[in-house]
Amino acid sequence: MPLIRSFAGLRPAEGFADDVLAPPYDVLNSEEARARTENHPWSFLHVSKAEIDFPAGIDPYDPSVYEKAAENLERMMDQDVLARDGQDCFYVYQIIMGSHVQTGLVAAASVHAYDNDRIKKHEFTRPAKEDDRVRQIDALNAQTGPVFLVYRASEAVDGILSQAAGTDPDMDVTADDGIRHMLWVIDDAGRIGKLNEAFEVMDALYVADGHHRSAAASRVAAARKENNPDHTGEEAYNYFLTVIFPHDQMQILDYNRVVTDLNGLPEDAFLARLDKAFSVQPSKVSVKPKSVAEFGMYLPRRWFRLQLKSDLIPADDPVARLDVSLLAGNLIEPVLGISDPRRDARIDFVGGIRGLEELEKRVDSGEMAVAFSMCPTGMEDLMAVADAGEVMPPKSTWFEPKLADGVVSHLLD
Repeated sequence: MPLIRSFAGLRPAEGFADDVLAPPYDVLNSEEARARTENHPWSFLHVSKAEIDFPAGIDPYDPSVYEKAAENLERMMDQDVLARDGQDCFYVYQIIMGSHVQTGLVAAASVHAYDNDRIKKHEFTRPAKEDDRVRQIDALNAQTGPVFLVYRASEAVDGILSQAAGTDPDMDVTADDGIRHMLWVIDDAGRIGKLNEAFEVMDALYVADGHHRSAAASRVAAARKENNPDHTGEEAYNYFLTVIFPHDQMQILDYNRVVTDLNGLPEDAFLARLDKAFSVQPSKVSVKPKSVAEFGMYLPRRWFRLQLKSDLIPADDPVARLDVSLLAGNLIEPVLGISDPRRDARIDFVGGIRGLEELEKRVDSGEMAVAFSMCPTGMEDLMAVADAGEVMPPKSTWFEPKLADGVVSHLLD
């Protein structure tokens, strides 16, 4: 079974891409999605967040929501808003955010490779979110939310993608957030064959974002295989929708922390406790860390620069040496008393796209007592964790720009 393969994608018909493309389902809440789709009947949010077509307050996991999503997808196909390509293709997808450009390949990736850790993970998943994606795929009989994969940059692959991206795009949309999304169709057998060959020699691909979608695709494939006495391994359900980018084009932003209280400590006592593990220096300006084991800390109207003492930084553990682990193990848990950041309501996480001003706002408002600014996790660190078969701490990476929904979908019939 090949690592990736081409497929006949379902994508916006000519003239409809601006109407269809939407943010990923998991970056907007239902209220925000309703507001964005007012007077936009063809927005892909009607498929990815179909609860917006019901009165406010409906459970987004209600069976009727998945039925509505399928109905909306079918309507978009019937009305020729979405059209399926007549042959198997790869697609080159380029995203431009300011001066940052990343160019990847839309492909169907092997569930078998995912199950056997050739497509490597670095996060745990939550059962409720997995179940939601399983029900969505089954209802639509399609995968509409791509999994964001990464490959170690390859001259063979990068050259083909760059060559395609040097021609006029088949789709060119600038979203209302200013991010530009472009797509090129690769439908000639020669380039398809070269891409297959180039990926087949790769040791691994890495899940950057979309752990729940890939886990759900694996579950759907297993269930359909079990219920198909004529299973061959060639069925569409044996593959899942992905966009695969080279590792050296990735942009990972900081993923910062805010905490509601100082664990019962007066501010002076809290600061004194930090001296055991950190060098603590007041700063007259906001602190955006740029080096390993350096952190910014914000108390009401006061910034500090924290530098972890070097003897506390492990050299040979790919998880323990991450900045998110170092902060957790030397401050968040022993000083603030938060041992399970997945479930403890005292801690929250702020994506770096919101800026350090968001940290100041949440502390100065009294909502939070302290904030920590982080250095972004490196792509090499992520791959090292995945290669070791380990799992990263929660909220370790924030990728920007985000993939749009509705660019290409993978039908399972």
